[in-house]
Amino acid sequence: MRTEAAGRRTRAPAPQSPRWLFPPGYRGFAGRRWVAITLRSLHLLGVAGLGGLFLYAAPREAWLPYLWLTVASGGALALLEVWSHGVWLIQLRGVAVLVKLALLALAPWLAPAAAPWLLAAVIGISGVFSHAPATVRYYSPFLGRRVEVPE
Repeated sequence: MRTEAAGRRTRAPAPQSPRWLFPPGYRGFAGRRWVAITLRSLHLLGVAGLGGLFLYAAPREAWLPYLWLTVASGGALALLEVWSHGVWLIQLRGVAVLVKLALLALAPWLAPAAAPWLLAAVIGISGVFSHAPATVRYYSPFLGRRVEVPE
């Protein structure tokens, strides 16, 4: 948007981002990497246990603890990333997590035969984005470029 100011055209100022979500630099703490590794390992264990639900129609009591482990560890990982810097939400690595959550939210309405395909799609998205080059993971589809935060 442009405005008239003293006879010349100028750009309107960009909206300010909330500092608590987008601080000037990356937030971290001693041991953050090991916390993330531990949470990621617990998350993988939970996802493996959920295979019983999606692949074998296991009884609820068999997979429910794995569901809670997956939700808790995944939620903690996402909160850790957002706390470190909110840019994660607009990078493909964060968008991929939101897409996986949306797919999983569809599970109750899908036919049971679709469950293995849903699990495969979510694991496939995870594998691609966790091992993709930084140029892919840090790309923002909202800004049309790679976005990183200075450490």
